[in-house]
Amino acid sequence: MRGLDSIIQQRENVFLRLIALVALVYVFIVSIQLFGASFKLFGEGFATGLFTLTSNPLVGLLIGVLSTTLVQSSSTTTSLVVSLVAAGTLNLEGAIPIIMGANIGTTVTNTLVSLGHISRKEEFRRAFAASTVHDMFNLLAVVVILPIQMATGFLGRFSEALAGSFQNIGGFQFTSPLKAATKPVAKGLLTVIKDTGLFGENVVPIIGCILGLALLLMALRYIVNLLKGLILGRVENFFQRYLFGNPAYSFILGMMLTTFVQSSSISTSIAIPLVGAGILTVAQIFPYTLGSNIGTTTTALLAGLATGEPAGLAVAFAHLLFNLSGIAIFWPLSRIPLKMADLLAGFAVRSKLIPILYIIIVFYALPGAFIFLMR
Repeated sequence: MRGLDSIIQQRENVFLRLIALVALVYVFIVSIQLFGASFKLFGEGFATGLFTLTSNPLVGLLIGVLSTTLVQSSSTTTSLVVSLVAAGTLNLEGAIPIIMGANIGTTVTNTLVSLGHISRKEEFRRAFAASTVHDMFNLLAVVVILPIQMATGFLGRFSEALAGSFQNIGGFQFTSPLKAATKPVAKGLLTVIKDTGLFGENVVPIIGCILGLALLLMALRYIVNLLKGLILGRVENFFQRYLFGNPAYSFILGMMLTTFVQSSSISTSIAIPLVGAGILTVAQIFPYTLGSNIGTTTTALLAGLATGEPAGLAVAFAHLLFNLSGIAIFWPLSRIPLKMADLLAGFAVRSKLIPILYIIIVFYALPGAFIFLMR
């Protein structure tokens, strides 16, 4: 009987931990949505205004980086670009560098998530490398493909040809169940902050960001602890063998999950605690991040189809073709982004100031300063 009671108690503990894990993942996603909603209060209008400065491809690229980090969503940036091109406000050649920059800007969420591990050195090194390997891939893809695009315009030509074949298709929409479940909560929290009357309208998004960061760090800490208890020694083999053991499976998982949640920030950020906890390696999640880059293009494709304008749809196809081109080049050369991420993580664990400066300089200060000087 004692043996039976012990088994029942163990199952109850696992069940309770699973419930707690689901609740913490929900809080974690709400925190990311809260970041995005807070940034949008003072960022999206600014981002839209920036799109008028795109005659220089480098400026367009950095506008994509900055606008996406401000609204914390490449889907928002790409959807805005699709709408502007469809409306004739922005041409396709000016839009493509912005799309490339959006790929870089969206990775800031991963890096912010990795800071939740900063108090534990080895855990942080793994998590930071896992978050920045996505940065390295996107940066390398831009460094190689943008000059080719500027010289030949191949992305524009191919995407216009693809868009022409879809000219009579439109009106498709898809709502992410996760966003539907978490976005109202994030917006509700901002409404509560505003309705208290304790803060001015300009301060509300700042308070929202602080609350989002606090929720993110709290959720991450306990997610890692629960994952260690639930997965290590139990279903770690399932992750290793079936989900991330095969690069093709990992790629498909990243693509499908990102398509489902319509946010590469969410899908890739979920994997960071798994690497931080030592359950997965950076090399194992690299194909997963590549898949997420493909999955995130579905939002722009749906937006392009909904506009019914070939020009708007061409932008979405340019985003897809850019990601496919980058994958074709750097998946076989995965050692390069993996090594770069590992080196950067080595520097990051030497001082807590280094990863913070990396985020501020790469995603905010450098793009902002360059845009200001080139305006």
